[in-house]
Amino acid sequence: MSGVWGADRVRAAEHEVFKRVPEGALMRRAAFGLAGYAMTMLAELTGGVAGRRVTLLVGAGNNGGDALWAGHFLRRRGVAVEAVLLSPDRAHPAGLAALRRSGGRIADDHLTAVRSADLVLDGIVGLSARGPLRPAAAELVAQVEAPILAVDLPSGVDPDTGVVAGAAVHAAATVTFGCLKPVHVLAAGHCGEVHLVDIGIGSDLGEPELVVLSDAEVGARWPVPGPTDDKYTQGVTGIAAGSAVYPGAAVLAVGAAIRATSGMVRYAGEAADPVRDRWPEVVATGSVTDAGRVQSWVVGPGLGTGKAGAEVLRRVLAAGVPVCADADAITLLAAEESRWDERDPDTPMVLTPHDREFARFAGAVGEDRIAAARRAAERTGAVVLLKGHATIVAAPDGRVLVNPARSAWLATAGSGDVLSGLIGALLASGLDPWLAAGCAVRAHELAGQLAARDAPTSASVLVEVLPQAIRALRVAAGFR
Repeated sequence: MSGVWGADRVRAAEHEVFKRVPEGALMRRAAFGLAGYAMTMLAELTGGVAGRRVTLLVGAGNNGGDALWAGHFLRRRGVAVEAVLLSPDRAHPAGLAALRRSGGRIADDHLTAVRSADLVLDGIVGLSARGPLRPAAAELVAQVEAPILAVDLPSGVDPDTGVVAGAAVHAAATVTFGCLKPVHVLAAGHCGEVHLVDIGIGSDLGEPELVVLSDAEVGARWPVPGPTDDKYTQGVTGIAAGSAVYPGAAVLAVGAAIRATSGMVRYAGEAADPVRDRWPEVVATGSVTDAGRVQSWVVGPGLGTGKAGAEVLRRVLAAGVPVCADADAITLLAAEESRWDERDPDTPMVLTPHDREFARFAGAVGEDRIAAARRAAERTGAVVLLKGHATIVAAPDGRVLVNPARSAWLATAGSGDVLSGLIGALLASGLDPWLAAGCAVRAHELAGQLAARDAPTSASVLVEVLPQAIRALRVAAGFR
């Protein structure tokens, strides 16, 4: 698992390292790595390095110092470097002196400097900054035509929440130092490709505050049948979803559970006929009481929020098996506090709200999505999967997993029904609910990318390509 650490933790780790290494050593190490990646970008963009033009956008403090030292190293490789000092009186003294020693120039004409560059380094603000770019910096950034390489993080994006509250840098790539920060997974679209430079603070960081699962880690955990398995040992998933009005929700959730290698899927609800028509391998009945034994339940998609839906939810919660509650199930739980008591506190539950559903039972999400998901998980005693471009999975014990989306193709009707089916299948296999939700999110997102290769995706196509996504994850884990 990749770790992610907040700004306060990073600053504390750096402070500890400062006690052991000479002054400026960390900055030069970081800047050397930054310069190396800048040269890689120049070669890819222009076919060479020497003679190319790089402009540094330099703010006050250490972030600007990183940019200035990187400019020094770039000059030693024959790059023409020009620095735009946004706060001349507060520019990093040692970095500025190094740039001048190596022949770097301080720009008099800021506009010409940014417009003539092959690459621009954003060293405006760092981890300590909050809020959007100031007007002068925002105006200058708006004139940049070349790709921007952000130093540690794109300026104007909050380092801990990823919030963009106004003008901000939209980087083609970001070089960060020591570890990933929340901004890199919560605002991946503004960061571009993130490259990590080791500066020797890892041993002082402690346990990560957030986790990002790799494809290999998801593939290694994905349940597949072994030589002694049968349909029951693989996990029996129950789906209580859909209605006469919304039969598609049932068809999609059931399909996802099947494609996720669930050993058996039992369906209970009003959409039994369309489910049988599309998925003849499913055992379909009209009610939860007739469904038979299951090892997990998915409840809510297309269920309805009337008395019938509430009774289905009550029976599912009382069944004593892990539950994935989505859509209408969340609305029903939010509408009546006593419904939470139908579930045994020790029974695992995964809630999968989007922001509006989240607000119904836990209040407005607000700017700090991580903190909001953590609070909701602790209060409900359930894993909370807060949907979004960066999906957050928070466990009641405080663990948080983030999946930064690589595309926006999952913003389509029925996509959430597919995710619920995936989670249900993984819960039935016995996987830890927090990991089940995290693995399902990654497979779901990868399927969205695969489905959209040839045309805009739909939830039905998403279901069809799930085996390809799972296979790719397994291959990443070393399986064939």
